[in-house]
Amino acid sequence: MGLWGLLAAFFAGQTGVTFSHDVAPILYSQCVVCHRPGGVAPFSLTTYQDAAKRAALLATVTTKRYMPPWLPSEPEFAHARRLTAAQISTLARWAASGAAEGNPAETPAPPVFRDGWQLGKPDLIARMRTAFAVPAEGPDLYQCFPLPSPAGPNRWVRALDIRPGNPKVVHHALLFQDITGTAWKRNNGAGYPCFGTPGFLPARGLGGWTPGAIPFQTPADAPELLHGNATLVLQVHYHPIGRAETDLTSVALYFTDQKPRRTIMDVPLGSNRIDIPAGARDYKVTDHFTLPVTVDVIAINPHAHYICREMYGYAVLPDGSRRILIHIPHWDFDWQQQYTYATPVRLPEGTRLEMEFTYDNSAANLRNPNHPPRRVVWGPASTDEMAGLHVEVTPVDPDDADELDQSLWGKMMRGLGGAVYRGGR
Repeated sequence: MGLWGLLAAFFAGQTGVTFSHDVAPILYSQCVVCHRPGGVAPFSLTTYQDAAKRAALLATVTTKRYMPPWLPSEPEFAHARRLTAAQISTLARWAASGAAEGNPAETPAPPVFRDGWQLGKPDLIARMRTAFAVPAEGPDLYQCFPLPSPAGPNRWVRALDIRPGNPKVVHHALLFQDITGTAWKRNNGAGYPCFGTPGFLPARGLGGWTPGAIPFQTPADAPELLHGNATLVLQVHYHPIGRAETDLTSVALYFTDQKPRRTIMDVPLGSNRIDIPAGARDYKVTDHFTLPVTVDVIAINPHAHYICREMYGYAVLPDGSRRILIHIPHWDFDWQQQYTYATPVRLPEGTRLEMEFTYDNSAANLRNPNHPPRRVVWGPASTDEMAGLHVEVTPVDPDDADELDQSLWGKMMRGLGGAVYRGGR
């Protein structure tokens, strides 16, 4: 028996860590949402055989906290994909002790993902009519696709899932509903080019997908209205990767009979005044908005590109105290998503919402796509930059929705580019 065999035997005797008893529950609760057949991850972890041959890799990436991907350090959010120190230790001891299977009869059943959709069988599936060809080279593309879907009565959407046909080239996707008939008129057979807005107003957003994101679900008492005569329009941001690819993305909607009892509103913080010199290590972008009414904060959605390093979103309360709404100490462009609070955050009238993003455009930033660094400005390409923090709120008094809406409109008109429209993410 070689050295590694002796070590494995020693650790096995000392730890007794097995896949069936110790490891499978960790993987099934935190990993297989992506690492499963048909998932977005490059390999599956649903069986002992899948996991055992990658035991050392699992120990390494979890010890370094590279996996599972979870960016915020605070506060606590629902559905957090953060392993505890004990869980990380379990994976490390399992790998070191030889990755024993244990008793297969004790292995819990892995989660079931019907039809590959994370939330089970959808009430409606809509797909792009034809595959879209993404060229090997060139600028990023923003393309809108009217999705063939049956007409029907008005319905309330409780959840949305988007499955990219080719995650290698899909940077993100947003779903809108068009009640004007414009999208089909603009369609050239393979969608139509669009950046920012999807080309019609009002642009009624339903949700979106970004790498690593879980399906979008509304609060139970605040579903989104899907108009019966609306056309579903999918806006996809494509990023060429050096070889020609195709994409055929699909969308799943889940309905509810419950009508909303409150309104979710988006407070956008951000700026398009971004001009980062080559070599700058601490370039900051800020924005703010004072709440005219008392609200509950439901979720928060940050966005930037590659050279953003750190993100803060916080609330300055009327008494001067500060509450952190999100802190991401190490931003990673590949793992952005919307974060939902485990418990809504109550903020009184007069609270000032603030954001501060810090960018590192130096050669020391390993995520900098430019070598050597070059000047980076605001723009739609992945190698440009953006700064956006969307705070999803609901007025505590439903009658205050109009006042908040008017204040947000005033911010947009005064901002001269200060607030980034959601469709430009």
